[in-house]
Amino acid sequence: MIAVVGSGGWGTALAFHCAQKGYPVKIWAHESEVVTEINRQHTNATFLPGITLPESIQASGSLEEVLSGCRYVITAVPSQWLRSVAKKMAPLITRNHLIISASKGLEVQSLKTLATVLEEELPMVEPGAVIALSGPNHAEEVARRIPSTTVVATPILKFAEEVQDLLISPLLRVYTNPDRLGVQLGGALKNIIALAAGISDGLGFGDNTKAALITRGLAEMARLGAAMGAQTPTFSGLSGMGDLFVTASSKHSRNAWAGRELGKGRSLAEILSSTKMVVEGVTTTQAAYRLAREKQVEIPITNITYQVLFEGVPPLEGVSRLMERVRTHEMEEVVAATYTWQ
Repeated sequence: MIAVVGSGGWGTALAFHCAQKGYPVKIWAHESEVVTEINRQHTNATFLPGITLPESIQASGSLEEVLSGCRYVITAVPSQWLRSVAKKMAPLITRNHLIISASKGLEVQSLKTLATVLEEELPMVEPGAVIALSGPNHAEEVARRIPSTTVVATPILKFAEEVQDLLISPLLRVYTNPDRLGVQLGGALKNIIALAAGISDGLGFGDNTKAALITRGLAEMARLGAAMGAQTPTFSGLSGMGDLFVTASSKHSRNAWAGRELGKGRSLAEILSSTKMVVEGVTTTQAAYRLAREKQVEIPITNITYQVLFEGVPPLEGVSRLMERVRTHEMEEVVAATYTWQ
């Protein structure tokens, strides 16, 4: 039995994928109307439109009912709600459970990764039994059975391989990675760069601009990640470069869409109120901005995105501030060792 906690697009897509593999799946939804729709119509039109779900998927608004009898718990609730949901899960979780954290973001109040939040609220699970799931995985494409890849991350190999075997299929290739921190940071920080890329599109800029934002954005993701203890090569993998590319360029990306709307002149409040979907990059920008100041790390694209989102800086002015920064080297970390000084 697999329990999926969270009935947004990604949680529903993962429930669909697991049911297609033949597992019995229960999904917890906060909204009673979503529970009714999944059970009666076998759809989730609000969060995953156009997909008919297997009749074997059962939905409930009761965490006790959903978690009963399962070994695997996939959490897919928005990052800022995860702790409150985990507190409710705690009395129902035992040492036998494996927790798969599929949400992407950082808790803005504590600046902690979501696996850390789960470990704090579910102390009865084994060390390393909270596994991060991340990668270039748009829910819409996974649910339409388009070939995709993902990464499961934990320093405990036996748990990583168990979840790998659970999820892998001919249409979803699953890799393992011991760098859980780096995998989570890649999945969170790429949403900020996707917002910036969307702003660029909304302003009418071209491919040159977007390529620069993605490339330099990846560099600052890795820089902040290294300062926090993540492994730099992780950011060149699926949960870093791969997820950044797809989120910054895809028609499915909520963060790129929100950025485009900002670039066209809409206010952040108007954009967020116009959708039921969570734009994770907004709160992640707040968290990353504070983390970078704490770690004294230079992340200019994130800083400018923060100014546009929260300080009222017009997007076009933000671009000017970014372009007119003091000149620097592309590879700041290695330049002193490679240039010939004469």
